[in-house]
Amino acid sequence: MSMTIPVSGMTCASCATRVEKALSRLPGVASARVNLAEDRVALEGAAPLEEIARVLSRAGYGLREEAWDWSIEGMSCATCAARVEKALSAVPGVLEARANLAGNRAVMRVVAGTDPAVAEAALRRAGYARASEEAGPARRFGRAEWELLAAALLAAPFLWGMVGMAFGRDWMPGGWWQLALAAPLQFGFGFRFYRGAWAALRSGTGNMDLLVALGTSAAFFLSLWFLLVEPHAHHLYFEAAAVVIFFVLLGKWLEGRAKAATGAAIRALLELRPRTALRLDAEGREEEIPAPLLRVGDRAAIRPGGRIPADGTVEEGEAGVDESALSGESRPVHKEPGTSLSAGTTVLDGRLVMRVTAVGEETTLSRVAAMVSAAQASRAPVQKLVDRVSAVFVPCVVLLAALTLLGWKLAGADWGEAILPAVAVLVVACPCALGLATPAAIMAGTGAAARAGILLRDAETIERGAHIDLVAFDKTGTLTEGRPRLAAIHSAEEGALALAAALQAGSEHPLARAVLAASPGTPPAVQDFRALPGRGVRGTVGGRALLLGSARALRESGLPDPFAAEAAREAAQGRTLSWLLEEGKGVIALLAFEDAEKPGAAPAIAALRARGLRVAVLTGDSEAAARGLAERLGLTDIAAALLPEGKLERIAQWQRQGLKVAMVGDGVNDAPSLAKADLGIAMGTGTEAAIAAAPVTLLRGDPSLVSESLAVARRTYQKIKGNLLFAFVYNAAALPLAAFGMLNPAVAGSVMAMSSVSVLANALVLARWRPAEETPR
Repeated sequence: MSMTIPVSGMTCASCATRVEKALSRLPGVASARVNLAEDRVALEGAAPLEEIARVLSRAGYGLREEAWDWSIEGMSCATCAARVEKALSAVPGVLEARANLAGNRAVMRVVAGTDPAVAEAALRRAGYARASEEAGPARRFGRAEWELLAAALLAAPFLWGMVGMAFGRDWMPGGWWQLALAAPLQFGFGFRFYRGAWAALRSGTGNMDLLVALGTSAAFFLSLWFLLVEPHAHHLYFEAAAVVIFFVLLGKWLEGRAKAATGAAIRALLELRPRTALRLDAEGREEEIPAPLLRVGDRAAIRPGGRIPADGTVEEGEAGVDESALSGESRPVHKEPGTSLSAGTTVLDGRLVMRVTAVGEETTLSRVAAMVSAAQASRAPVQKLVDRVSAVFVPCVVLLAALTLLGWKLAGADWGEAILPAVAVLVVACPCALGLATPAAIMAGTGAAARAGILLRDAETIERGAHIDLVAFDKTGTLTEGRPRLAAIHSAEEGALALAAALQAGSEHPLARAVLAASPGTPPAVQDFRALPGRGVRGTVGGRALLLGSARALRESGLPDPFAAEAAREAAQGRTLSWLLEEGKGVIALLAFEDAEKPGAAPAIAALRARGLRVAVLTGDSEAAARGLAERLGLTDIAAALLPEGKLERIAQWQRQGLKVAMVGDGVNDAPSLAKADLGIAMGTGTEAAIAAAPVTLLRGDPSLVSESLAVARRTYQKIKGNLLFAFVYNAAALPLAAFGMLNPAVAGSVMAMSSVSVLANALVLARWRPAEETPR
């Protein structure tokens, strides 16, 4: 036996030798031969993929992987999702498979080159199928709707007859008419239940299909027996089977509509991608092409009202861009040459020319959609309990139904009377609501958060976010803008700021940009300009020899400082100081710079405190700078001059005290702290580094989103607990009622169907969540 494995990380012949040597030692592998050109290894013999991956990782290499995201047909309960995972995980080349019942999807990690046809065949053997992605929710009236309408027409006479029973009237059709109406429902529209039940039995498990098939078949064939024994019999039990099938079909249709609504977040993101783009040739002529044909390095034009087709940077033009669908920012963002653009956002006014930097799956839009999809497919730790319960639930229900049948018979009922409560037990116990409780809430919560610019990586993130006690912020770039501004100027003559701006014209230093931003008009020309490393800059402006520099430059000049008191006061607030002086004559001005806090910093801290959370700041900045920020924001718990190790120790100290800590940073510099905390929250602009740095990513640098991210995590977790409580209570209450004959099968079917719809409807309330400060656009 032989197998071929794709390997990543091989760059040279010595790499190939190491890989061959490592894999040849595996039990069951006779030899390994590397094809370096194709990054593949041919093995004589076989070994488990997990063992191959472990050996490669130890040698510094890895299996090349792909991700598959399939839509699945036929899943109806948590047991179905577990069986889909089991079937796909057994396929050679599949490393991991996760089924998402609420989204009817399966997400897989597979070895590159794995044949999808093999996985599809395994799905079919398990009783499921890969659905066509073309049949999306945009369809208004398709096969499911026609089937439901036909089932309703067949079930209508039975429903009318049941209404008559309630009023003491006999409105039920004759026995042979009942058979004619019930048979198409049982073996036509109900055939899916037999197919699902058979697949479950073959794999040694039980599911909702098995319960429905057993219950309705018992009612149907008992009625058929009575009809054959007494051809003119009228009071039969066909309505129990027919109405149950109709209500289950109705419930699944309503469930499908609700599931489609919970998946709206991903569809809305992916629909932002424009179909065409205006590519520019070497002469600047526009050519309309399909957007997927754009390549990195291409130049493209975007007209007013057009969507940006790829990630890139602005080369020409200025315009406001609506980034609300991607980042949640309701105000237009000004774009000019050098600024970044994201695929799917809309140019509002003005024409832009961009240089493409990322296309296809590498764009921020696609990565955000992939992250939301992965989060919705993830499984919360609490779901493990549900999975264990579901695995034994169906066999227990079948046993309970058998005991119910025998109990009624021993109590003196005839077989017709005894079978009805047994059927009701089988039907009402279907664990659909239990299986949908967690994934429905996760899909709704992560989708609502994504629309607000908050990315929750997985279900575990939601649970962690719901239990946070303390939020620790980094300072620079998180609570502050991350770029200095001119906070104050103390001058001895008018026009000092213009002189300082003249010396800084053309410089890219952050302090130079702050001076130029604060100076009105065009600064005067400078001659004989030169930089003084570690001191500042020097030049001649209007015939005057000027120097703008640090305290060291002032000391070396020997000039007295008329602003000594002001300098001490500004330094006490943590501000950076520069002196403008005329060489040989005197000091003209003192300039004080600060990294101003973001507009939303103070409200964000107030919102966190209002939720009962402690707030702290961990920063590597000076004690004076940290103290100045603390005074402006009203903070008391602040630690300054910390190295990365110091931040880690402070977080560990809080955790030893039993506190659950969330760390908020920029997603790059604070990566160790984000990993150490119970919950890492990356503030950023949606860059790849920020998205990869923490379980929570905020796509715009607004501190107020920190409070909102914890709020949506808590709301989602509460919905999960509420849904699970409803599902457990429903089954606990319904089973005894059915067993004691207080629910007939038809009512049991409708109640079972409505329980699933109720769970989904409860989750959809969460889908309407919006940040507290968001206003209508």
